[in-house]
Formats: sequence, C-alpha cells, structure tokens
Amino acid sequence: MKIINRRAFIGKAAIGIGGALALSHLPKQLFSQARALNMPIGFQTFPIRDILAKDFAGTLKMMAAQGYQLTEMCSPKGYATIGYGPLVNMKTADMRSIITDAGLSCPSCHFGFGEFSDENLDSSIEFAKGLGLSQMICSTFWLPKTATLNDYYASADKLNKAAEKIKAAGMQAGFHNHSFEFAVLDGQLIYDALMSRFNPELVKMQFQTEVITLGYKASTYFNKYPGRFISAHLSDWTKDKKQVPVGQGIIDWKEFFAAAKTGGVKNFFVEMEEDKFKESAAYIHTL
Repeated sequence: MKIINRRAFIGKAAIGIGGALALSHLPKQLFSQARALNMPIGFQTFPIRDILAKDFAGTLKMMAAQGYQLTEMCSPKGYATIGYGPLVNMKTADMRSIITDAGLSCPSCHFGFGEFSDENLDSSIEFAKGLGLSQMICSTFWLPKTATLNDYYASADKLNKAAEKIKAAGMQAGFHNHSFEFAVLDGQLIYDALMSRFNPELVKMQFQTEVITLGYKASTYFNKYPGRFISAHLSDWTKDKKQVPVGQGIIDWKEFFAAAKTGGVKNFFVEMEEDKFKESAAYIHTL
C-alpha cells in the first residue's frame, strides 16, 4: 500500500468531506493518523566519522538534506582514538546546538563499555544529559575471543548496575549487538544468554540487522522478545553478503517494521557506507 505524506493526507481528507471545513475543524484522529505516516529516520554517525570530525555542522546538514531527522552520536571521549578525537574538546552545549541547527534530534549515543564503569559513569551521564539524550547505548563489551559465558554474564551484571543509575537520571540504557554475540558458546547462543541476564526494564536492546549475513533476522528476535528493544541499526545485504542500500537486499523491510512494533523499537538508525545513506532514506520513506 502506498503511503502518502502528512500534507497530502490532510489535503485528501479535506476534499473527501467536500472541502467545506477548515483544517482546524477536522477530526483530531485525522491529524494523529497523518503524523503517524511520517516516521522519523535516523543515522549513526560512525560510518561518516571522518568527514563529521572535519566539518561537524556541514556534515549534519548534508545528512538532514538526504532525508534524515535523527542522528545517533558516538561519545567523543570514548571514541577519541577511532575518529572522534577532533570533537573531544567541543562543548556539549555547542554540540547540541549544532545538531539542532541542522534540523536534527539526537536521542541516542554509543558509549564504550568502560564509560559505564563506576569511575566513568557520572561523567558519561553528565555528557548524555547535556546532549539531551534519552538513550545511552553500550556499543558491546568487546570481550576477547577466549571469553567464557560467565564472562558475558559478569559484564551484563555490570551494565545492569550502571543502568540503575542511568534510569535514575531519567534515561534508558541499551546494548548494541555485533556479529560475535551471534556465536554459540558452551552450547548456547551468546545473544540469548545475554537476554536472560539483562534486566528487561533497565537494559533495552539495539538490534543490528547486519546479522542477516549470519542467517539471523531482526523480526525473529523482535517477536521472540517483545518489548525488549529500544532501537535498531539498519543495513541491507545481498545473498553473497555485499552491502547495498536499504530495500535492495534480502531483508523483508515490511516484516521488519511490523515486528519492530512488537519489539518496542522507538528509533531507527541507518548505519551503512556513506554512499548508501541517501538511497536508504528515500526507500524507508516510501514504506
């Protein structure tokens, strides 16, 4: 079914009732339905970190012009050695203003696991509140290949503890998966083991669709763990594991977005190679 935008929806509704009523007299449900058609689409900044660090304001405006309304940052302090170093000394208030001036909102940010430790958590929360975040996402534990399932459990417990303080500060903690959480350890899928260990109220999940290359669908997990998710990273892939713009690969995106409601997903962030952002946003806006 083709989705029309808010302006077209209201216009057609007015024509349908003879055009006799002013927009201010239209039933409230028409406006709520129209707003629901415009799902805000976000992007994760990591794939464009090099140009972002060189021209923060200009890069954000470029992304907004491509059809994005939200951005997800990475903590400059936690990611200083992998592209975000030039942003470390930028005042948080200035960063927030630049994001807003570009026409974007920033509800979420990635933090390194170390930034959730007892000695760093307060400064991480201070940065998050200054940026106006509602979500603080752990970008994974980065455990060594020799880690045991008990090591994953111990890390999950630490994030649960940090999440208590994050919740008290008025924000939601989250955990982002990579492909290595979709490996079997001690006879159990690591991802499922983590789901059994995380406090469902304190730690919500951010699902990365790239694991379709390993045979795992986001929709499966949204339905398996209803209400356990906060956001998702979107990328699309061919059968031979080549990255392509969203809508041109093997993921069933209508199924994905339908299941995302069950999962509780609130934000969607495209995370792809730079040249695939524009086509991805255009496709998502047609759904």
